[in-house]
Amino acid sequence: MNYILFDGEHRDALLPFTYTRPVADIRIGILTIREKWELSLGATTTTVTEDYLSDKYPMVEMEQNVMINASYLPTKVLVSQIKNLKENQAIYNGDTMVAFFSLEDQEIDINNLEVLQHEDPLLKVETTWDIFSKNGAAIQADFNLIIAERTSAPIPEKTVAFNPEAIFIEEGAKLPLCVLNATDGPIYIGKNTEIMEGSMVRGPFALCEGATLKMGTKIYGPTTVGPHSKVGGEVNNSVFFGYANKAHDGFLGNSVIGEWCNLGADTNNSNLKNNYAEVRLWSYETENFAKTGLQFCGLMMGDHSKCGINTMFNTGTVVGVSANIFGSGFPRNFIPSFSWGGSKGFTTYLTSKAFEVAREVMKRRGLEFTTQESAILEHVFKLSATYRTD
Repeated sequence: MNYILFDGEHRDALLPFTYTRPVADIRIGILTIREKWELSLGATTTTVTEDYLSDKYPMVEMEQNVMINASYLPTKVLVSQIKNLKENQAIYNGDTMVAFFSLEDQEIDINNLEVLQHEDPLLKVETTWDIFSKNGAAIQADFNLIIAERTSAPIPEKTVAFNPEAIFIEEGAKLPLCVLNATDGPIYIGKNTEIMEGSMVRGPFALCEGATLKMGTKIYGPTTVGPHSKVGGEVNNSVFFGYANKAHDGFLGNSVIGEWCNLGADTNNSNLKNNYAEVRLWSYETENFAKTGLQFCGLMMGDHSKCGINTMFNTGTVVGVSANIFGSGFPRNFIPSFSWGGSKGFTTYLTSKAFEVAREVMKRRGLEFTTQESAILEHVFKLSATYRTD
């Protein structure tokens, strides 16, 4: 069977992260949504997404296909139900379509499909703040999926471990003289990672392949440090997608950081309002500030954005793609893509300058800033022009 993940109705609510990737390539837990589905299905997947992303993320349609709503995270029962889908059948969870069977070039009339209800509750990523607020449950599900019938590498003798049965270490990980506390949730240490001396980690926690915790890092779960990221200071309930740096002291809490971001030394964010009120967060979907229902909500930062040393972010700040923020004081709590400046105001960060930085940053990691990447960012620059005021 050919499996295709589609963005679904929540794509705009997941901006700025879906400016540069399909919903399926959001990281929550240990794995991206795509990786979860592929591991669960035992098959590769392709994607239905925005036209400007389709060159990098193409769809492959075959004679028989199952289309899956990428906002949903897989479970064993749901995967079994999907594998048994027949022609003209669809799976719903309440009023929302989770998956449906499709023949090549078939025009689907959803009103004529046989509806199969999935009654069990499912994890679903509908908003940007879901990525950190549901991260604990996602880490646990991924942990169970990844470690099944596998044996962890040994915990080093001088590493202090609480509840070691809930700690899994991949080959090539280095973790001397640190503290791992899996009492409140599992800890996953990926391949070729490093936890430097003096670091203290409370689960649920995932350190993905090639990532590093710098000396004396303090991690409060549920937190995910994506592949090839470098993290230091104090972090609480946050998700780094990958190739991101927060290598120095400073606090980050209840936040989501996209790929190729860099937080300068002593960058701090507020995750709680002084009056303890509900946090509102900029919504690209409504073009207004949305109620999150959360008392704790920090920073949402899109891919390729950077901030200078001592940057302060207010509670519930959204930063778009390829923004560059610096200077004293609190910048406003919605910073559009390709903005350059800080609390004293912003100008447009021209793509020629932004691409120079992206090219050098990726080169340092042995990767190329391709014409495919630049075309995506050029499109994002145009899409986000309406939010820039200069």
